[in-house]
Amino acid sequence: MKTYEKSEGFFQVFERKSGPAKEATHYCPGCGHGNVHKMIAEAMEELELTDRTVFVSPVGCSVFGYYYFDCGNFQAAHGRAPAVATAVKRTNPDAIVISYQGDGDLAAIGTAETIHAANRGENITVFFVNNAIYGMTGGQMAPTTMIGQRSATTPLGRSESAHGNPIRMAEMLATLPAPTYIERVAIGNSKHIMKARKAIRKALRIQKEGKGYSFVEIVSACPTGWKMDPVHARDWLIDDMLKVFPLGVLKDISDNLDDDSWKRPYEGFDPAKVTAYLDRMKSAVGETEPTVLPRDLNCKFAGFGGQGILTLGLFLSQIGMRGGHHVSWFPAYGPEMRGGTANCSVNLSSERIGTPLVDHPNVLVVMNQPSLEAFEKDVVDGGTIIVDSTVVEGRPDTERLNAVLIPASDIADEVGTPKVANVVILGAMVAATGAFTPEFCEATLRAVIKKKSLIDMNMEAFRRGFDFVKNS
Repeated sequence: MKTYEKSEGFFQVFERKSGPAKEATHYCPGCGHGNVHKMIAEAMEELELTDRTVFVSPVGCSVFGYYYFDCGNFQAAHGRAPAVATAVKRTNPDAIVISYQGDGDLAAIGTAETIHAANRGENITVFFVNNAIYGMTGGQMAPTTMIGQRSATTPLGRSESAHGNPIRMAEMLATLPAPTYIERVAIGNSKHIMKARKAIRKALRIQKEGKGYSFVEIVSACPTGWKMDPVHARDWLIDDMLKVFPLGVLKDISDNLDDDSWKRPYEGFDPAKVTAYLDRMKSAVGETEPTVLPRDLNCKFAGFGGQGILTLGLFLSQIGMRGGHHVSWFPAYGPEMRGGTANCSVNLSSERIGTPLVDHPNVLVVMNQPSLEAFEKDVVDGGTIIVDSTVVEGRPDTERLNAVLIPASDIADEVGTPKVANVVILGAMVAATGAFTPEFCEATLRAVIKKKSLIDMNMEAFRRGFDFVKNS
């Protein structure tokens, strides 16, 4: 007697936040995802890949993959699964990486990632479930929705003149030189399913053998999105969808490739290379000895666009790099050229930096009132807050924080232009933290300021800010 049971590639019980654990699928009746999941899990088991597999799920019904597959799982932003899969494969070449996507994800917001991953010939496997509609978000028109097909956003049917034609992703990718294997299959009748099973297995085998990029488009039904019962949805798939999306192999050069023909060597983190880079940079500005930070600096600089907030962060980053430290600079700003919000996070550390984001700064610079109100509460107890008192009316909590009130904009006007208020602030920050000597910072500024005619003005602005704090 033969016993049929779940593949070892599946969890034995499928848990979902929105409902109780089940032994059966959570997908809608007639949905093709359950069949596709089953065939992928079986192929993983047959090829002995389960322990090596990493499943990448983006937005859409494909997001539920991590409830089913008992393997490594990554969640990706909408459309970005091929980019995430590329990163996983490049950093873990022995992993079997699956990018599992729907048409609204892969062929719309993810078009660029899809094309470029294929064009690079990444050694990943992409399973593309094409049901010609946005199934999860309400049945809107997708890039693969067919002419005349009704959806929530095309109630009269898709129009070629108004909406363009459905995209045939398999045909498009087959024109590229790098992909190894591209085939379109379907979840329709039993013959379709048999061919789909073979295609899925072959795509994973190609990756296992290191032969490059494989792509299997799986035409599938979405009874809920199509507003049909499962039987009619299956019939409509076979009778109508396959006329627009014909089945078959569009490209297969796997037999012409040697095993492990895909070569993308990943070079791990090498501290010696980082040190060599820092040495070159320090030599370029005439400094050879690294500085010693009294403590790591986790800084947030905030103000209006046009005040030089981001440049302030870049100047500090350059000083930190020249001093031989690990540095990160992360900007955030609105679309306005002037007057909008702007802030940046800067980390200077003697150790590798885990994240460029600074949620709880130990140094905060605010150059407008909204920034004081938004970020003061986030500063760690005993941290330093530097306020341009010319612009900011409010005053920080001097009992909890080390507050520096400096009329930076007024000082900048005295120097010659309000544009150097950020450099006045930089001088004040260096004095308040004791992180670097003023001579060290001035040497860096001389090296990084491109317009030589502005160097003397910036030097004066920096020194005025530094002396203001030192003499206060």
